[in-house]
Amino acid sequence: MKKVLVVDGQGGKIGRGLVSQLLNYPELLEVTAVGTNSMATANMIKGGAVRAATGENSIVVMAARADIIAGPLGIIIADALLGEITPAAACAVSSSPAVRVLIPMNKCENIVVGVQEMPLSAMVDAAVKEIVRIAKGDTP
Repeated sequence: MKKVLVVDGQGGKIGRGLVSQLLNYPELLEVTAVGTNSMATANMIKGGAVRAATGENSIVVMAARADIIAGPLGIIIADALLGEITPAAACAVSSSPAVRVLIPMNKCENIVVGVQEMPLSAMVDAAVKEIVRIAKGDTP
């Protein structure tokens, strides 16, 4: 079983979408949700997260324990998500031995070029599919 850490900030919409779909694979995945703020965490709990926490220290601790980390691309960039991603949190996610499955968002202060534009729901679906593939040990 793979330990999946879902990290999100702002309103937690991406995290909620990830959590709600990842929980469909209880035989493969143990899902933990960590929000940078209480609203993001609450939204992921509404998505079904049972294991949930809030804040920088939770990101730092859980990133070291995860096999897979998922969330918006900004979780690896210090001061992203309007400043919600602290340098320590970004460093913890970036330096974790976990595989990172990141959803590119062309919002705020970061622009990702060369990425196909698609609805958020399609990006979340693609991320979940990739996480399940990794958990099963399938090669791309």
